[in-house]
Amino acid sequence: MTGFVEREWISRDGLTLYARDYAGGSGGCRLPVICLHGFTRNSKDFEEVAPRLATSGRRVLVPDIRGRGRSGSDPNPQNYQPRVYARDILDLMDRLGMARAVFVGTSMGGLITMALAAVRSRAVAAAVLNDVGPEVGRDGIERILAYAGKSSAIETWDDATDYVRRTNGVAFPNYSESDWEGFARRTFRAEKGRPVLDYDPAIAAPHAGKPVRTRGLLAALLFRRLARRRPTLLVRGELSDLTTVEIARRMKRSAPALQVAAIPRVGHAPALTEPEAIAAIDEFLRAVP
Repeated sequence: MTGFVEREWISRDGLTLYARDYAGGSGGCRLPVICLHGFTRNSKDFEEVAPRLATSGRRVLVPDIRGRGRSGSDPNPQNYQPRVYARDILDLMDRLGMARAVFVGTSMGGLITMALAAVRSRAVAAAVLNDVGPEVGRDGIERILAYAGKSSAIETWDDATDYVRRTNGVAFPNYSESDWEGFARRTFRAEKGRPVLDYDPAIAAPHAGKPVRTRGLLAALLFRRLARRRPTLLVRGELSDLTTVEIARRMKRSAPALQVAAIPRVGHAPALTEPEAIAAIDEFLRAVP
């Protein structure tokens, strides 16, 4: 496995943020890749994806978005929103002297990518949206908000494995016991001898008490700005309750050049280690400098 260097930077509002930095393998100079994880996730989700991408000659950055993983928690939970996250990523790029990158965004990471394209269009050379778009399925978003930020009695790693199976079983019906154990290790961290969810529970605060919105004009505009101006690939789980078949069709109508890859036997969101996802991303990236 390709190793990584640990990076830290200070956000403009004083948080210490963290990223993994994988050096690109030998070969011609190619645009770097920035991988952005989902709402309750962290950089560990790309621990297999990032090294593989790096072997193609691309440098790969994988940040922990504020409030997740090894990045600091925000004392003001209302800052847990894509606009702030996008600012953090741009600050990291500026610090590293990185003008442009290819973005791979899972779920919330895709929303951050759309926000980045609106704030600094040139920074996003191409985008892979992993099971996310300008609207969401009601069943999917209600399922995620039902457990995000909620406390749960987790005492052992067996409890942690049961938790991720219970909250994500609908998305991965073919997972084995070892798959769920790996999922738990990426979802939790060890703290004082017991597993603890690897995110700040307050990330859900901006959504608390608000009606669930499944679509909005701003999101639609941000998606069109992203997908009509640069190469964009939508990777969608065939069983997804967040990015449904109908939503994917509307995305394609809105941005006809959008490439779409459906990943069989998984829901929200593909791990991007599935053979079909690997093939789709590799083919997409071959056309990107």
